[in-house]
Amino acid sequence: MFRHVERRFAPEVSGRGAQSDGAPTRFGLNTREEDGDWRDYMEQLAREAGGPPVKLRTTVTAEHPKTILSFNTSPDIGFDRSVNAYRGCEHGCIYCFARPTHAYHDLSPGLDFETRLFTKPDAARLLRDTFAKPRYRPQPLAMGTNTDPYQPIERNYRITRELLEVCLDARHPVTITTKSDRVCDDIDLLAEMARLRLIAVCVSVTTLDPALSGKLEPRAAAPAKRLAALGKLVDAGVPTHCSVSPIIPAITDQFMEEIITRAGALGVRSAGWIPLRLPHEVAPLFREWLSVHFPERGDKVMSIVQSIRGGRDNDPAFFSRMKPSGVWADLFRARFRIAASRAGMRKERFELDCTQFRPPPNGGQLRLL
Repeated sequence: MFRHVERRFAPEVSGRGAQSDGAPTRFGLNTREEDGDWRDYMEQLAREAGGPPVKLRTTVTAEHPKTILSFNTSPDIGFDRSVNAYRGCEHGCIYCFARPTHAYHDLSPGLDFETRLFTKPDAARLLRDTFAKPRYRPQPLAMGTNTDPYQPIERNYRITRELLEVCLDARHPVTITTKSDRVCDDIDLLAEMARLRLIAVCVSVTTLDPALSGKLEPRAAAPAKRLAALGKLVDAGVPTHCSVSPIIPAITDQFMEEIITRAGALGVRSAGWIPLRLPHEVAPLFREWLSVHFPERGDKVMSIVQSIRGGRDNDPAFFSRMKPSGVWADLFRARFRIAASRAGMRKERFELDCTQFRPPPNGGQLRLL
């Protein structure tokens, strides 16, 4: 039976993906004392039937880590290092697998994740210093693996652009994953990096329905803008991949074929799909989202999700977490394969060039020429 999760606030939370902080049990977050005027205002709205939609402001805090690269040994992903300019993501995608990372900092994976953001203003300097170390050896550096490098605050902070400038100067290969057409703001850098075989960009398109996108990923670029970005990247000669992800059964899977067709018509020749993942606190937040936006469909959605995840909301195991099983998973694979074949697309592994790498001179300073 579909488990209805009672929302903390009676009105729908306007412009956000999560409808509450959620109720995590890890790291002692559920024992945190809450105060502040905005919390009092939420309580008031919850008591007053018919109150106005809840609107939360985004706050941004600078943090100063000592290192900037994260390394992994996962067998399920095709990179061993990544960099994140921001912590948290204002896009507010309800399905985002990165939400639980906020719990490590005693913040909620729900509304905190998309409203209480952190920037890393020293990121470019730290990256230059890392590249300058004698023992550093280059491999493609992934951006956008945890939070989106082109989320709305990038417009003002431009940390992602600074990181790309460092990578171009050092001739270091990069891959980018984003849901934003803001990636085209850096198309000058991307085109030059493409000429040197140093860049590949993945744009994720979840749905073609702007109204549904506004509920699923409320502050991400509209689907039409993402498709337009794919076309601009292709025209600029940037190796471009379209990811139809995540596939949410009975919610977004109906758009799979048309997304592939439209991307193919724009000249995109690489595509893939990723099934919905619901690790840790994401599962109850997603169930809550279903109870708000699709209460009549919640049972069906979660039944299919569990059928491709061995009877659970999520499968965290290596080798199987990215490869769903069962008849529904087989159906999605067959549909994708047929649509991609018709569009002249495939899942391509872009070969980037690591041989051009040149450590930054003078203690990590950018070159003048």
